[in-house]
Amino acid sequence: MKLARIFLSSFLLFNASHWSIGENRKNVLFISIDDLRPTLGCYGDKTAITPNIDKIAEKGTTFYRAYCQQSLCSPSRLSLLTGLRPNSTKVWDLNTHFRESVPKAVTLPQYFKNQGYVTRSIGKIFHGGGKPSKDPPSWSEEPLYDQVREPQLRYALPKNLRGGGLKRDSTESAEVDDNYYVDGKVCEAAMKNLNRYSKMPDPFFLAVGFRKPHLPFNAPKKYWNMYKRERIPAPISSSHPTNAPEIATRSWKELEGYTDIPSNGIIEQAKTQELRHGYYACVSYIDSLVGSLIQTLNDLNILNETVICIWGDHGYHLGEQGLWTKANNYELSLRVPLIFSIPMQNNQGSKSNALVELVDIYPSICEACQIKIPPKLEGTSFIPLLNDPDKEWKKAAYSQFPRNRTGNRHSSHGHIMGYSVRTNTHRYTEWREWKSNKLIDRELYDHRNDPSEMTNIASFKDFQDQLKILSTTLKKGWNSLQP
Repeated sequence: MKLARIFLSSFLLFNASHWSIGENRKNVLFISIDDLRPTLGCYGDKTAITPNIDKIAEKGTTFYRAYCQQSLCSPSRLSLLTGLRPNSTKVWDLNTHFRESVPKAVTLPQYFKNQGYVTRSIGKIFHGGGKPSKDPPSWSEEPLYDQVREPQLRYALPKNLRGGGLKRDSTESAEVDDNYYVDGKVCEAAMKNLNRYSKMPDPFFLAVGFRKPHLPFNAPKKYWNMYKRERIPAPISSSHPTNAPEIATRSWKELEGYTDIPSNGIIEQAKTQELRHGYYACVSYIDSLVGSLIQTLNDLNILNETVICIWGDHGYHLGEQGLWTKANNYELSLRVPLIFSIPMQNNQGSKSNALVELVDIYPSICEACQIKIPPKLEGTSFIPLLNDPDKEWKKAAYSQFPRNRTGNRHSSHGHIMGYSVRTNTHRYTEWREWKSNKLIDRELYDHRNDPSEMTNIASFKDFQDQLKILSTTLKKGWNSLQP
């Protein structure tokens, strides 16, 4: 995992020949990165140091406008893994197992297992704890590191190894090797399995789930040293959007549970910069691990036989809009990185501004591997965009988030559901009573003039015609999924 390997020079040797029907079935390396917003060089982030993921983007397609279906770990991941939206899986919280509501659902890895693939999960693929983290039908081999609660895998410093509970300090910079923390161990296990799979006759579907940059922002010190804190940009905004309803800006209270964070959630400027520094350090740490995985594929001569999909389960707030973490319907929490690479694809290094959704990944991987797309999936394969990234595509991407009437967290579908639609120019959200479907509040943001979503213009007279159009767009998208 030495930094010298990050350049992956041999990765550039493959020519741009056409991928053709009839080749042997491709392997799949399915890389999930928890809580990762598009804080990557290939997305234009001038602060992020992510050469390995950037190199993968140079050989594949980077989707600049990809969106999750709910900005919370388990609902988002299950939507992707089943090809169904949260209202169909009936998983809107962290505690519900999807087999309770859709027992006959066939997950993406389960479908590949049924096609003769060896499937395995290493790290966090489903939810990271409790019953929802397990789904035996999906895997042909026992998952590794799918549940991790040992403090020694999360923290390294003595002060953080003392005490109780999962949450101690919110950041940690320690003089440790990459393989000290759990993500390093996940990477090592994945490399060992890749070596084993390279000698097997059957294709593999290896799902590797990295937990960083999820809180706590703990990474080996060398990754912290890659950044100068004073050069990391402060949040563009630090207050809630003007005219936004309280229900939209309510905190999930995830950050506030750490011992060095005030319970009132008020984060001073110095702490804000420390947290942002830690987030970037974690992103570079994971980038290095991803580089090791790709180098392993190359060393084993199976890089040109493997479809690579890198995705974040939802976006993330780092103080912008006065918000931290996720669990809302704003752009920063819903927009995700998504990089897709087919071996020696025709249009390498392409960038697409088409609206795509995580629910589209299931059918896309099937098509990339020349496997029949199963019926009744609620996503659309984006493979046509790999060769024609400017192709006319979806008119909108749909997301949602539940709230209880009071309190910070919900169970099940909550009392109120916020349905959100993202078009090329706007984000529009309706907050509706779950039982009666009564409209409680609405938000409208014009991304042409307000890309940071800082002014809710839903009540402004001049925008009522646009609001009606977007309300119709939203209803069309959600009509078949309404309770």
